[in-house]
Amino acid sequence: MAFAVLLALIFALVKDRLYRIALVVLALLAVAVVNKSPAYLLLMGIFLPTVIHVFIFTLAFMLFGALKEKSFSGYLSIAVLIVCAASFFLIQPAGLHYAVSDYVQQSYFQFELLNFSLINVFHLDALSNTSEIFSSNAGFVVMRFIAFAYTYHYLNWFSKTSVIQWYKVPKKTLFLTVTIWLLSMALYAYDYNLGMQALLFLSLLHVFLEFPLNVVSFAGIGKALAGSKGPVAGVKST
Repeated sequence: MAFAVLLALIFALVKDRLYRIALVVLALLAVAVVNKSPAYLLLMGIFLPTVIHVFIFTLAFMLFGALKEKSFSGYLSIAVLIVCAASFFLIQPAGLHYAVSDYVQQSYFQFELLNFSLINVFHLDALSNTSEIFSSNAGFVVMRFIAFAYTYHYLNWFSKTSVIQWYKVPKKTLFLTVTIWLLSMALYAYDYNLGMQALLFLSLLHVFLEFPLNVVSFAGIGKALAGSKGPVAGVKST
């Protein structure tokens, strides 16, 4: 995962072939050095393909677009996103606790470590076991944020019609996509964990393929804030 991020940085920002080769070798060495670090595993193995991908990268993409277009509505939407995300932590009404069914707990077990890690990193509670996320107040607080971040991420991308251009997808591709989606839903309905395992490849693939866009977004933000008018590699105005 980390090597893929470094590759995205190298190929998006460096044009010279020799520099690219040298940096790729250095990237391999860097990953080998930090590979056993708990902090590295937490950041790259748990947070990067989940909340960083759906929240931080989405926020960066929105900010890049707002800066590029100098859009008031863009800045406003970013402010709303941040306020909504913060509200889940700042507003904690009494009575968040409720009985989580065995089916939900069993279906969510592959994500338990994400909630558990977020609670510990932000010191929301002192949990000793991942199963406690289903019974602690901190568990419900974090779950609200995760549910919001994922839902917003997907709806935000579906709304980018000028970027993704859904209306220009060939009918054969559209038919194949809808068929895969229906089969996926059927598999999830039959056994949620089986559906998760079957679609893990596609899920991670889309995370990996988005790294170059993430790099370009952050590079564009940096240039915009620095007042540079130069083009960002690989980006067209949308």
